[in-house]
Amino acid sequence: MYDVVVIGSGPGGYVCAIRCAQLGLKTAIIEKNATLGGTCLNIGCIPSKALLDSSEKYYQAIHHFKEHGIQVGNVSIDLDTMMKRKDQVVKELTDGVRFLMNKNKIQVYSGVGSFYSYSLNKIEIQVKNPQKEEIIETKKCVIATGSQVITPKDIGLNVEIDGEKIIVSDHALALKSIPKSMLVIGGGVIGLELGSVWSRLGTNVTIVEVLPDILMNLDGKMRQIARKALEKQGLKFLLNHKVVDIQLKKDSVISKIQTPKNETIEIETEKVLVAVGRKPYTNGLNLEKIGVELNQRGRIKVNQHLETNLKNIYAIGDVIEGPMLAHKAEEEGIAVAHHIANKYAHVNYDLCPYVVYTWPEIAWVGKSEEKLIEEGIEYNVGTFLFKANGRAKGMGETEGQVKILAHKKTDKILGVSIVGPYASEILGEAVIAMEFSGSSEDLGRSFHSHPNLLEVIKEAALDVNKEAIHK
Repeated sequence: MYDVVVIGSGPGGYVCAIRCAQLGLKTAIIEKNATLGGTCLNIGCIPSKALLDSSEKYYQAIHHFKEHGIQVGNVSIDLDTMMKRKDQVVKELTDGVRFLMNKNKIQVYSGVGSFYSYSLNKIEIQVKNPQKEEIIETKKCVIATGSQVITPKDIGLNVEIDGEKIIVSDHALALKSIPKSMLVIGGGVIGLELGSVWSRLGTNVTIVEVLPDILMNLDGKMRQIARKALEKQGLKFLLNHKVVDIQLKKDSVISKIQTPKNETIEIETEKVLVAVGRKPYTNGLNLEKIGVELNQRGRIKVNQHLETNLKNIYAIGDVIEGPMLAHKAEEEGIAVAHHIANKYAHVNYDLCPYVVYTWPEIAWVGKSEEKLIEEGIEYNVGTFLFKANGRAKGMGETEGQVKILAHKKTDKILGVSIVGPYASEILGEAVIAMEFSGSSEDLGRSFHSHPNLLEVIKEAALDVNKEAIHK
């Protein structure tokens, strides 16, 4: 019998399994796919970032290398090599997870995990695979089965995903040729990132978003800066618009789109990418048999210790409430392992960072101005532009700014948002400062090496109290 069995080997699942093993628990993990790592490593975060990096290099070579005195002549794309590089990055990381399972003596079962029976002191799980079926027993179980894409039918469109004309993120990460045109349904993280990849490579990309703007939980003024930066690169946005019908033609797709004035327009493209988000994946777990409760959104209900309504069965990551982010799942995986081992654990959801890996990058943590106004919290604002930063100037990457919100009386940092080069890296400093209840003065008066992009966050922190030096 195992102490812990984790179902699902994505970032939440495999991290949880490793920490359980480190804490001396006999641990097993079940994965239905051939490789470990879940959606993130195989068909999500990692391959998309690899293609974002490759496509940005191509874009820079065409549009900006000459500014640095670099003459490259005719620049062309070898898409096959680009995809092979992406696949190699994925392979190295998934192989690394397999190595970590072996290193930590975690038993890996290949197949679909399904609850077979449950009692307070024993959980039986049936592992189904093409070759055989077996029942394993465990004292505790962690459900970490992640999520799946929302399909056209989920949003009321009577069309099937065919992987050719109608695609989702999995297909957009493995196209064999560069489409001339693409309609992206959804102006969230997935739509913006994959739209950026193909736009940089030459595709005419239009993003349709039913909400008034992209990234609606980002600070409003920063949203505008981000959208304008993306528009300058060629992305087109139809905000407050809704795709109401899709018709397939021999070599194209006709999308009928409802405007804010309830008029209908048509856009013809080579492909339609459905990128409206993801939904929990609990298929085949047999949750109803043992009585695990779900909420109205189909997510597993858990308490503050991430335990379901059934004792000794836990759930983490995309199958429970909260943002569907790999790092959120990882923190929950660590927390569950500590709870199981009777140690202290806590996940500070208020400081979960969000990042969009477009260029410039978009990153934020904490509250927006809109949220502070809604909650009646008085605050001060500090901002600073990248174009006034020496390092950004030297790089030729001056788009964007940092914005810091701090409590008007205590000066405690309440929210930080960044649009600019390497925003994902810069945000880490803000997260640490906020984790320790830091003030804008703490951040602004701390040493920052020069020249450095992080000086932008220092200046924004100083600007909260109108003390910025270079503004």
